[in-house]
Amino acid sequence: MYSIERYCGSLLGLAVGDALGATLEFETPGSLTPITDMVGGGPFALKPGQWTDETSMALCLAESLIEKRGFDPVDQLTRYCQWYRKGYLSSLGKCFSIGMIVRGALEKFERSGEPYCGSSETYSAGNGSLIRLAPVPLFYARIPQQAIEKSGESSRTTHGVQTAIDACRYFGALLVGAVSGVDKQTLLSKRYSPALGYWEKHPLVKEIDEVACGSFKKKNPPVIRSTGYVVKSLEAALWAFYRSKTFESGALLAVNLGNDADATGAVYGQLAGAFYGEQAIPARWLERLSKRNLIKTYATILGKLGQKITTI
Repeated sequence: MYSIERYCGSLLGLAVGDALGATLEFETPGSLTPITDMVGGGPFALKPGQWTDETSMALCLAESLIEKRGFDPVDQLTRYCQWYRKGYLSSLGKCFSIGMIVRGALEKFERSGEPYCGSSETYSAGNGSLIRLAPVPLFYARIPQQAIEKSGESSRTTHGVQTAIDACRYFGALLVGAVSGVDKQTLLSKRYSPALGYWEKHPLVKEIDEVACGSFKKKNPPVIRSTGYVVKSLEAALWAFYRSKTFESGALLAVNLGNDADATGAVYGQLAGAFYGEQAIPARWLERLSKRNLIKTYATILGKLGQKITTI
């Protein structure tokens, strides 16, 4: 039911989506040349298979869960700061593509040592906590309610506005469903939750609730847009997942939206990878992927540790 194949698919899918999208980051829809393969380049002149901040932060998060055997926000932030200051777990050996909201939270943590440094201001509803999320719901997947709640908590380290928190809560629910083998129709049904009645007791904010009710099913580009706003990022990734039948076709739909293409690719990749599994990700993309073995190792360990978590 909770196969390692799906765990690996989710974390590898995140990195693959990030690497694909990095080529088209900041490109304007309508004027970009769509990609059909993993080609590198983009604003950071990456080699094919190299990835950006999405994957670096996801690896920091995965490593924290593994080494601490649980959720430790101070340790998570400490690792994010190592990436920020020293390029830890970067595909280039240096920090690049860091968002302003994340940077502000990490610098606040360096000053204060507080575990939850995310701004609660409306302007801070970026996608920086969503793009790295997968390790948390994967780790807690066998206790769905805790997976949802810890997904929200993981946002608060850098993004404290409720919109970002709820985007992570809802997406965490989807990842738990996907990794446990739920079919796509059920997964994308109205307000899906692996914890029965959860949203009735713990409702989502309006903007995320609209997405959870299927707003993406009725829209297409240019209404569907890839931006740094967490609602648009989530909606775009779910649109690509809904409109496609394979990991590859959906990934290309996601990243060819341009703008914040690596983020949309990473969000899509987490879900599609968990749903389709590692074997569904094109081998030619995995062969090029930077630190592929490390990513797969972390996913495997998360899955094995998760088997031991059976109580809240």
